[in-house]
Amino acid sequence: MSSKEKSDFPYLHGFSPVEQERLRRQARFAEHTIYQNVNFSATKNVLEVGCGVGAQSEILLRRFPDLNLTGIDLSDIQLNAARESLSKLELAKGRFQLQQMSAEDLKFDAETFDGAFLCFVLEHVPDPRRVLSEVRRVLSPGGIIYITEVLNSSFFLDPYSPNVLKYWMAFNDYQYDQKGDPFMGAKLGNLLLQNGYRNIETEVKTWFLDNRHPQKRKEMIEFWSELLLSASDQLVNAKYVDQKTVDGMKTEMSVVANDPNAVFFFSFIQAKARNGMF
Repeated sequence: MSSKEKSDFPYLHGFSPVEQERLRRQARFAEHTIYQNVNFSATKNVLEVGCGVGAQSEILLRRFPDLNLTGIDLSDIQLNAARESLSKLELAKGRFQLQQMSAEDLKFDAETFDGAFLCFVLEHVPDPRRVLSEVRRVLSPGGIIYITEVLNSSFFLDPYSPNVLKYWMAFNDYQYDQKGDPFMGAKLGNLLLQNGYRNIETEVKTWFLDNRHPQKRKEMIEFWSELLLSASDQLVNAKYVDQKTVDGMKTEMSVVANDPNAVFFFSFIQAKARNGMF
């Protein structure tokens, strides 16, 4: 999940090397679910908005060997990490460029790209309508866009974990107060329609894990614990939670991870659309 510089925008997860590695693990962990219906096989020039540390960039370049990728992000810290990791990949050589740029003011000519990709980005920006308007401007007529976004109200965990739920509410409140939107996924259809996109499709993607998938459930709870903890310093420093709640959340996540009848549920949304300028 990419973001602005720490001094410019209080990004929920921070910019540490630990967080950068978490983003790479997150991309690999969620790859199968996110890319099931993403198809850039007939697309040559793709704009990735909010490329961050290049975690999704690597997947795009690997899955679609004929595309050229332009990634933008506001954070030089993240872009430097992306350049370093992508430059080591033989499959990426000569196929990508990265630029520091605001998604609300793209420095590209109209109709530069025939595809666009955004993954867990709009939840962090103050004006997603402006972003989608700019992306549409630089897309060629009929160009395709894929957007994947969270719907944090869908999160459910059993056994009942009050500190986890308290922490999760603070997590969402902080993001909302910083002009983000932890419920962006449910709004994608409206946003795309309002911005002139056509052939809009939305798909609910769900992780629903119980005793039928014990190993996957264990992996998910470990991944989710990492996600929650990645915001703990910011939430404590901003006084959205206290350390007691953080410690309680950690304990409860450990209990859930070891419960033989645990249930994990979370849904997010993926939208696909075409530039309506044709």
